[in-house]
Amino acid sequence: MQDGMEAQLAAWRRLLASGFARVGWKIGLTAPAVQARLGLGGPVVGHLTLATTLVPGASHSLAGGTRVGVEPEVAIHLSADVPPAAGRARAAEAIAGLGPALEVIDIDAPFDDLARIVARNVFHRAVAFGPTDPSRAGGSLAGIAARAVLNGCTVTEVSAAQAAGDLPDLVCLVADALGACGERLRAGDRIISGALTDPMWVKPGDTAGIDLGPLGALEVAFTA
Repeated sequence: MQDGMEAQLAAWRRLLASGFARVGWKIGLTAPAVQARLGLGGPVVGHLTLATTLVPGASHSLAGGTRVGVEPEVAIHLSADVPPAAGRARAAEAIAGLGPALEVIDIDAPFDDLARIVARNVFHRAVAFGPTDPSRAGGSLAGIAARAVLNGCTVTEVSAAQAAGDLPDLVCLVADALGACGERLRAGDRIISGALTDPMWVKPGDTAGIDLGPLGALEVAFTA
């Protein structure tokens, strides 16, 4: 995995050098069955830049996709740097608020080569963010239900806290993974928490969304 992460960050640095601003990080490979298949003890980390960040309200073309899905997620917004081994308390203090997010993934390779999956940014295709709710500073998802919505119909509804896990712990995971590669989790970064539900597989004409109740809702329409 370390080789894959080094290769991924090299590609990330090239994107930044070419003018695409840093946005943040993603948590990937959260499904226990996938982790077991790949010999992982937990999820992995990917990067987010403006190269794949969708403009609010914009549609997304599926051109060139292999098996495109949408994952409802929680966006964690950071107001302070978090160094490696910072500890949960410091990570929680850095969380300025939470909001809805959607990650568009493309399963364009088999689940058989961890280094390759991580190097290629863990199937990432695009990301969309909703507004941040500062009342959830610290990272609590208590009482929040997450609804995955496809074409106006609820596909799944889950407890956001149970599905996402402990958000300060996820912040620590990212900080430690970056630290191992000589990078740093910075103030202003956003982290998407990993899929709250199974992916919603989409085709042209579909609209996929997430509804986090008081944290807000978000949707993305898909074209050919």
